Amino acid sequence: MATPRTRPASAPRATRDVSSRAEALSHIARYGIRISDTVAGWLANPASETPKPGDPRLARTETRIIAAPALSLEAAARVARDAGYEVLDLGDRIEGESRAVAVEHAALARRAAPGTVILSGGETTVTIKGGGRGGRNCEYALALALALESTPAISAIAGDTDGIDGSEDNAGAMVFPDSLARAAAAGLDAAKLLENNDSYSFFAGLGDLVVTGPTLTNVNDLRAIVVARDAG
Repeated sequence: MATPRTRPASAPRATRDVSSRAEALSHIARYGIRISDTVAGWLANPASETPKPGDPRLARTETRIIAAPALSLEAAARVARDAGYEVLDLGDRIEGESRAVAVEHAALARRAAPGTVILSGGETTVTIKGGGRGGRNCEYALALALALESTPAISAIAGDTDGIDGSEDNAGAMVFPDSLARAAAAGLDAAKLLENNDSYSFFAGLGDLVVTGPTLTNVNDLRAIVVARDAG
């Protein structure tokens, strides 16, 4: 049996480079990695070495965060409150298997009072066992739809703020109370598609993919579950 692969988180980490050209060349040689002449020439050139911590060239540098996951959640919370909703903010560091997180969030949504928006950020992970298409946000959304079991008045959206959900052309997907019913009518088996990691096909078949194109920024994923004030 093949070892399951994962679709990892994509957000950059704010660290200074402590690696070296020598380490890169060592790994290339150790694993027999083929590289182009251009890359080999770049690695062989001492001028290609990046500045390291303590380098005097970095003494006058500073780092300023102008966009962060928490800011995207704050903005979403303001929109929700302006619309008259209460907000439950789960924070910007949610991690774990996408479908497992979805089940937990579905349980929260079922218990939430009408007129509540549940927000969360952070990046989940998909363990790939099937041959389908779809990133972590689509997988989360499909697992959420199944866990909600068409509960009235609960809708959701999950998307990557950079506009690309891992490997496809969409940022994420939307879930509605009638998602499973519409899928069944279209001949889409939600459970089988989830098992095959084919959440993209599910939401593409419903017309519920979120397609924004690249946004040219990345402040992690954003998920919102809306518990409507009434079932109507």
